[in-house]
Amino acid sequence: MIKYLTQEGFDKLKKELKGHLDRRSVIAKRIEEAKAMGDLSENADYSKAREEQSFNEGKVHEIERILSSAELIKKKNGHTIGINSTVKAMERGGKEHVYQIVGAGESDPLVGKISYETPFGEQFFGKKAGDVVEINTPSGTKVFKIVSIS
Repeated sequence: MIKYLTQEGFDKLKKELKGHLDRRSVIAKRIEEAKAMGDLSENADYSKAREEQSFNEGKVHEIERILSSAELIKKKNGHTIGINSTVKAMERGGKEHVYQIVGAGESDPLVGKISYETPFGEQFFGKKAGDVVEINTPSGTKVFKIVSIS
């Protein structure tokens, strides 16, 4: 279960929920049109529309559950890394990285959003600017120096 969300993640889920709620009427119309064709036992359009309805309702309930139970995390401007901190870190060898520490539901490593629950995120959590972090990865140990936190 998702415990924490940034404002960005919360807004993204609200938008996704609205899309699923809007789809309800479209799917209902497709079901009614398929019912009008007659025998439902061999009606592929009806079966597909009911399957889509079931999936859509599942997503509505899942997103509503997340939004109702998740804690919204405000942007921190502290001295230690926490959820919703943006971290600038210099990897040994001079390559600079920027990571945002987020909740599990918002994790997207390809764009630098790292869950605080992952081994990678855990190593940064609670550290300060100037600290050195060593992270064991499948490709070997990576060493980072934390340059700044915002």
